[in-house]
Amino acid sequence: MSALAQPLAQSVVQSVDWLAIAPPTIAAAVGLVVLVADLFLPEARKTVLGWISIAGLAAAALLLLPLLDGDRSTFCLTGQARVCSYTADRFTLVIQFLVLGGALLAALLSVTNLDDERRRLPAGEFWFLLLSSAAGAALLPASRDLATLVVALEVASLPAFALVGIRHGDKRSSEAALKFFLSSVTATAVSLMGISFVYASTGSLYLTQIAERLPHVDGQLHSLAQTGVVLTLVGFAFKTAAVPFHFWVPDTYVGAPLPVAAYLSVVGKAVGFSGLILVTVVAFPSYADVWGPALAVLAALTMTIGNVGALRQQATRAYSAVRLLAWSSVGQAGYLLVPIAAAGYAEAPRKVIGSTLAYALMYAAVNLGAFAVAALVGRSRPFNRISDYRGLSAANPLTALLLAFFLLCLAGLPPGVIGLFAKVTVFSAAVDAGLGWLAVVMAVNVVIALFYYLQWTALLFRAPEGEPARHRSPAPLTAAIALTGVLGVVLSGAPELILRFTVTGLF
Repeated sequence: MSALAQPLAQSVVQSVDWLAIAPPTIAAAVGLVVLVADLFLPEARKTVLGWISIAGLAAAALLLLPLLDGDRSTFCLTGQARVCSYTADRFTLVIQFLVLGGALLAALLSVTNLDDERRRLPAGEFWFLLLSSAAGAALLPASRDLATLVVALEVASLPAFALVGIRHGDKRSSEAALKFFLSSVTATAVSLMGISFVYASTGSLYLTQIAERLPHVDGQLHSLAQTGVVLTLVGFAFKTAAVPFHFWVPDTYVGAPLPVAAYLSVVGKAVGFSGLILVTVVAFPSYADVWGPALAVLAALTMTIGNVGALRQQATRAYSAVRLLAWSSVGQAGYLLVPIAAAGYAEAPRKVIGSTLAYALMYAAVNLGAFAVAALVGRSRPFNRISDYRGLSAANPLTALLLAFFLLCLAGLPPGVIGLFAKVTVFSAAVDAGLGWLAVVMAVNVVIALFYYLQWTALLFRAPEGEPARHRSPAPLTAAIALTGVLGVVLSGAPELILRFTVTGLF
């Protein structure tokens, strides 16, 4: 190698921080192991694949612990330590913890579900798709350039389409997958167009460089930059299921296998909201006067439409519990949008984002708990209607108490202190940002949500019609219900720990 070529090679070749990228890498590697192992395992031993997947997700989550001692970045531009493609900071770790923890609990639900639906759910493909999606979702919050962000978004989304439609011969599952696919493809197309406009205006895909260059874009490119910012935000609004981009949610959740619906309700939201936070707060802070008011309006519409939709489901006993949870998740997305909108008005926007992360962690724990109980009831009541929960306390008193606790947490009522704490935190973020009207809309929606959450809770303790159904809980399902219950109770005892964890050292 010539003397001139040696310095050039040294400037291009980078060292990789393997510890920083370990969580998504482990999830992806275990996914490949499962896919290959599926070729050699007999049908009777396919359950082993599930336990390998659970162990892989647990190992990936444990590898977050060494990263708590400080921020780590890799794949950076030579000589520019702040311009990187991958950063493991506190924001990244909080979202990765939520993603990997949510995927782990969904995997526990899936072990039982695969045993029950062995003929319609191919085990190897299912676990490979779940792990691949989790790897992409874990990569996304660490992405600090728009190219990596889009790749991570698609790695998380594409396997999810297949997971929704994985039931062989189920028309409802296929229809749900198609709706999910079409809406997501539209969102990706809009986002890519917006990103191309931003790149044409700034000459960079790195979020920190975009933030520095956007305020100084040449006058001739100003309209192009504005259009790019708006289109990028619209694309991510699709991913968060914000109104009016929520239409796919109810049918997708009902048509998908229940563990996949639970996964989408938590991990899917984490993907959309972490991407939205990165593009608004990190890449587009100079356009806060545009995205702040826009997201405030979206938050108001989303929580209102979601809660009214859930209220309509509760009005008839024919609708399923999963459909009610789907509409409830749309309403919860509205609450999650409030602090992001408030960040557009705040002097320290990155601190306000901690409220969204705190709410997301609370929502993940109790919503997965509610889905776990729904999975238990669904074992003996396949349609999983709201009326199937009547008298659950007579047959499964502890399960009924836990579901009541989860629903009260989602409603924000004691003894679900963590739910109340999270709502107060979000409410305070809106008031501190001067968004009094949004705080009023949120208060009204909390009252609306109380009605259907309390109606469902009351149904659990009514006298059953006929002989109460006994719901047998396999060990993995029992573990999922117990883990979410313990997490909810512990956090209700010390809710300030979540806010301290999510705010300290963000970005």
